[in-house]
Amino acid sequence: MTTMTIEAPGRHPEAVALTRFPCAIGRHEACVVRLPSWRVARHHAELRLHGRAISIVDLGSLGGTWINGERVNEFGPLTDEDEIRIAGFSLRLDGVTGLPGSGSSQLSTHEPLADADRAGAAEVAMSDNADSLLDARRRLHRELLARMDLRRQEIRHLDPIQLREQVGLLLDQLIEQDDAWRGSARAPTLRAAVLDEAVGLGVLEPLLARADITEIMVNGTAPLHIERAGLLEQTDLRFSSDDAIRSVIDRIVSPLGRRIDEASPMVDARLPDGSRVNAVIPPLALQGPIITIRRFNARRFTESDLVERGSASIAMMRFLGWCVENRCNIVVSGGTGSGKTTLLNVLSNRIPAGERILTIEDAAELRLGHRNLVSLEARPPNAENRGTVTIRDLVRNALRMRPDRIVVGECRGGEAIDMLQAMNTGHDGSLTTVHANSARDALARLEVMVLMSGVELPSIAIREQIASAVDLIVHQSRGRDGRRRIIEVVEVAGLESGRIQVQPLFRYGRLDDGTEGFLDALHVPALLDALDLPAGAPIRALFANAGGS
Repeated sequence: MTTMTIEAPGRHPEAVALTRFPCAIGRHEACVVRLPSWRVARHHAELRLHGRAISIVDLGSLGGTWINGERVNEFGPLTDEDEIRIAGFSLRLDGVTGLPGSGSSQLSTHEPLADADRAGAAEVAMSDNADSLLDARRRLHRELLARMDLRRQEIRHLDPIQLREQVGLLLDQLIEQDDAWRGSARAPTLRAAVLDEAVGLGVLEPLLARADITEIMVNGTAPLHIERAGLLEQTDLRFSSDDAIRSVIDRIVSPLGRRIDEASPMVDARLPDGSRVNAVIPPLALQGPIITIRRFNARRFTESDLVERGSASIAMMRFLGWCVENRCNIVVSGGTGSGKTTLLNVLSNRIPAGERILTIEDAAELRLGHRNLVSLEARPPNAENRGTVTIRDLVRNALRMRPDRIVVGECRGGEAIDMLQAMNTGHDGSLTTVHANSARDALARLEVMVLMSGVELPSIAIREQIASAVDLIVHQSRGRDGRRRIIEVVEVAGLESGRIQVQPLFRYGRLDDGTEGFLDALHVPALLDALDLPAGAPIRALFANAGGS
């Protein structure tokens, strides 16, 4: 059994048995290795098990974690000779010397794969989901982690190219020593899969390279699911172990200064290409670590793209563009994956170049092509549950940054009241999104979110704020065929008898010939009067040509 010895001036040495991993180190009572000192963070560091090798990760503490006299963020594998110092405490592991991967970077002779695996490796038709190849990936990955000796380097600060080359050479040696895989036609495939899993994003790498995949779902070690053309499908790809998934999650969130552990088992992050990542680990996720990646198109969509894809009509997009240019406050509503962020990006492109825009998001997704753009991102709490910066904090601070328009990626809670106040106090033309089932439901959602802010206001006052602030609601939906469409555009027409009145302008529905399509300009006279457009305005001519059909 591996134990940790704790020494400090003025106290007797103490030995703690390490019975489960990850193993928390800190002053909190729930920590397995408890260091009772004000200089130690509540959750200071964490010991993690990779195969049979143990590493230590600092959880963003102020005092830091020191290994053999050097401050580290991540360090491993640890040996009996390594001294861990945290705020005057000296920690040493006992029982890890001699384990594979500890103490030396030299390769040792290891057992070849079983005969059954050797026979399976000779099959040319072997695929990535075959049991023999999956078992070989698992074994080779464990062997690789056990042999990697990065004790003198900070893993997080290594050059990615150098690290990949170093691990690739080690993999070549491991494969060359294995009779089952030496010279096999499938050896390059095995090498690439293990290399990606060890230092990259594993089986996610080939999926992220494809532009037609919009969603990637990892459900533990089960086969991955993807979304293409709005429809879900199962792949033959899967991770070899839960530890491999945890390593990938750590590689994604660590560069962003975020963390995921038992104390904080959920995290939102993003990839370098802008894709949004959500991860959940046990004990919340019962079948193993879960990763959900929402991908966005490499190029920015335009209005014509939405029209060509059948997401909107020409009249609809021209009208919405005119509304953005003339500083109408717009709320985009819809369900998950309905295309709200894509539409928000398209509409934001119509904001005049001479204005200052502030975007506020939980995880940065918006990509606006504007020369005077400031992007702000919320921050989760650190390991000591401090330092949280919410969207509501950012919205309030944005009012001091001289914005012409504020774009909130998504309103989910109390920030709704600050957004409405911004719309009502000189920041016309602001944009945001909400989750809702319809345009009418979006108004009710806004009212509920204002109540979540903790401000005690009567319902009539909240509705007056909403009716005064919001000009248009654009509702998006994803159909059973996987297509994302704008289902309806409604104008918020004020408050009457305590109820917010809406005027439908556009909707997607059944046409006279029995087919489905966009019904444009359903209430053209009321719309034109409300906008007070002159007779020669392009939008008036557009609706005149539409003929109300």
